[in-house]
Amino acid sequence: MVEATCVVHASIADLCRRAASQDLPVLGCVDPCDDTVFDRSQLRVLIPDLRALADSSAAEEAEAVHEVLALTVQVERKAHRYLVFNGG
Repeated sequence: MVEATCVVHASIADLCRRAASQDLPVLGCVDPCDDTVFDRSQLRVLIPDLRALADSSAAEEAEAVHEVLALTVQVERKAHRYLVFNGG
């Protein structure tokens, strides 16, 4: 069951590539060709990655980061919820 989705931003792929180039441990491992799933415990590492990128992002990328952060809040509130990046 999908509870919420984020508008697809072209900048999400850019953020993931930048995270990989900065050796950010979680966001940098998002697979652009397949789904990548994060559980609540993995969000403890993902959220700081996102915040670090938001501070150094252009406006469009920062908007994408904030939308993903909003989704992490929803995942953290309930057990058995996951944040999924859909690869394509």
